[in-house]
Amino acid sequence: MRNSCNDMKHKEISHIGKVLSSDADFTQVQIMRSDACSECRAKELCGVPGKESSVVTVRTDPFNIHDAGDEVRVCMKPSMGAKAVWISYVIPLFVLLAVMLVLSMCHVAELWCGLSGIGGVALYYTVLSFFRDRLEDEFEFYLE
Repeated sequence: MRNSCNDMKHKEISHIGKVLSSDADFTQVQIMRSDACSECRAKELCGVPGKESSVVTVRTDPFNIHDAGDEVRVCMKPSMGAKAVWISYVIPLFVLLAVMLVLSMCHVAELWCGLSGIGGVALYYTVLSFFRDRLEDEFEFYLE
């Protein structure tokens, strides 16, 4: 059984949402950005855009069934947000810099260094896309 967002030792990242649909495997939740988001420290990293809504797919907990229209709290550990930042921004930056620095030390023209750096980042994201299912299992949302 999962702990609720409020019972966790560290403060959870959470948003209020409305259940759109629910079946035995997945629950679709529409999340609206609230006024509290303006003061949140993680607002720049958060996946909830501006004043618009977004839809999140959450694995259905068989012991906690929700019907369409129910208001729920979608939770995620803050460490998962930091991990997402590393995977999507920091590591590609290191790949770009490493490729460009190595090629510039080998006296390759700047144009080719830049294009190769971009190609290295594209290759990184291509390889990352092959592990999409594994990453989706690691980044788990849950409902309160």
